[in-house]
Amino acid sequence: MSVRAPVSGLDTLRPDVSAQMEGGEARIEGSAWKLAAYVFLENRLAVAGLVVVILIFLFCFVGPVFWRVDLIHTDIEHLTQPPGPGHPLGTDNVGYDVLGLLMVGGQTSLEIGVTAAVLATTFGVLWGAIAGFVGGWLDGLMMRIVDSLLAIPTLFLLLVLASMFVPSVPMLIFIVALVAWLVPARLIRGETLSLRTREYVDAVRVMGGSGTRIVLRHIIPNTIGTIMVNATFQVADAILAIAALSFLGLGVPPPATNWGNMLSDGVAYTYAGYWWLIYPAGLAIVITVVAFNLIGDAMRDAFEVRLQKR
Repeated sequence: MSVRAPVSGLDTLRPDVSAQMEGGEARIEGSAWKLAAYVFLENRLAVAGLVVVILIFLFCFVGPVFWRVDLIHTDIEHLTQPPGPGHPLGTDNVGYDVLGLLMVGGQTSLEIGVTAAVLATTFGVLWGAIAGFVGGWLDGLMMRIVDSLLAIPTLFLLLVLASMFVPSVPMLIFIVALVAWLVPARLIRGETLSLRTREYVDAVRVMGGSGTRIVLRHIIPNTIGTIMVNATFQVADAILAIAALSFLGLGVPPPATNWGNMLSDGVAYTYAGYWWLIYPAGLAIVITVVAFNLIGDAMRDAFEVRLQKR
């Protein structure tokens, strides 16, 4: 059965949900969220992706509590050792335990990726909502800025920005967010152009509601599906961007590390057959990005205006 369940609750809902409309707006919104959760949980790949993401966060942030290794002092007696007792993933070119590096490097990659995605999504949503709601010459000016920046290849823009500043975790977060906000800005602006003509927006205007209140209390909340879906893809894209910058030598400087740095350091030793210096970090990036993309795909289905699941 085709189901229509927007957050605003103004359109036709499924029969069993429509019966709850008499209870008020809160119950309508709750029904819409339940429908979205139901569709999401029906997607086995999405649930698997969610489980993988949770396990990765536990591995990176809880793992070091149980797997204590020295990642400060080099160990020249145990350089590039293959996986074995005491070092399940071997050691790197300076004697560091690769498993410990994978945990610590994952912390940096996830911190940068998630924080940059949140900042980019927040700024992009505000930019797009303001442009779409105000319209006119301001909308044209704001969106031409977005179009101009989108015309520049993302990797080129990242490299230029990264080379202009001293690499650090806060600076990399700022650089990635500065590039990533463009996509959510365009998406939310398109949503806003449609939402600003709805009856409930006109009702707020008649009641004397300000433009700020309309945008923050009525426009943005009704784009929550688009925001959440885009945010998951933003995290995956940010992790890939950090890995690419680090691989090219523009990542966080030592002793800090991330998965991209591990790849960059390990490539020089692949010719010698030291596969454990590159495969663990490479697989960690691939698995994390794929897991976030699976979640994003499922959330996009869950928040579709027309749900295809009953």
